[in-house]
Amino acid sequence: MREITTIAALRSELDHERSSGATVGLVPTMGFLHDGHASLIRRAASENDVVVVSVYVNPLQFAANEDLGAYPRDLDGDRAAASVAGAQLLFLPEAREMVPAAMATTVTVTGVSEGMEGSSRPSHFAGVATIVAKLFAIAGPCRAYFGEKDFQQLAVIATMARDLALPVEVIGCEIVREPDGLARSSRNVYLTPLERAAAPAIHRALLAGQRVLSETSERNATVHSVLDTVRQALDEEPLIDLDYVELVDPVTLLPVIELDRPARLCVAARLGRARLIDNLAISPPSGFGDQLDASTSGTST
Repeated sequence: MREITTIAALRSELDHERSSGATVGLVPTMGFLHDGHASLIRRAASENDVVVVSVYVNPLQFAANEDLGAYPRDLDGDRAAASVAGAQLLFLPEAREMVPAAMATTVTVTGVSEGMEGSSRPSHFAGVATIVAKLFAIAGPCRAYFGEKDFQQLAVIATMARDLALPVEVIGCEIVREPDGLARSSRNVYLTPLERAAAPAIHRALLAGQRVLSETSERNATVHSVLDTVRQALDEEPLIDLDYVELVDPVTLLPVIELDRPARLCVAARLGRARLIDNLAISPPSGFGDQLDASTSGTST
């Protein structure tokens, strides 16, 4: 694996690879790589000739009161994890190139960015979309891999790539979990032992909400039953401070009113310093399950 630190060098390298007929896979990350990131890299390596992993802690997606300065970093660990998982190139962009002092452009994706995380963190997705759009412009034609844990982020990026006709296929990959169900996240390192023991309650609450669908056939009541079940399950864990629980359309991310189609059950909660998000695919009791994989797995532009 080789390291590249400048935009011009990465662009030149990938253009050269494509001129020889190679396909390119891109895995954008903020570093502190874990098994979830490794699964993205492995999938990219299985589907492409050349895989580039970017490591860049994007300041634009952090609000003033968030954890930019404390965000966990381990560049040596990132080098090892990316290499073992199958990356050929590690892009470590210089901060002044990614966000120059005179940068005047912001990418905003309306609609899918406005609920859930967008309500809780109003500037977050504009920061994400701006830097991901820049990475896409640098990488050129490629497949880009993102985890479904950040389901709203995946929808924002896929929408942006489609709307701007970027030559990038955006691919969503399944959530990687700990044995007890906790979704892998770089921010899990913030959890104290007591908080870590409580954290799997988030996934258990999602599963409880999912189970409601096998216990009722009244569609109008099902949405409320699902959401109430999740809230009640999380209320039983005193260390968890619920931010939101939403049942949304997996494409538009608009709230589901009547559960007559596949949906996504999404949760955000705080445990001490950590703010954790998770989600689960929901299939209604009316037999729409076969459509679920098509609407919530790999999202192509």
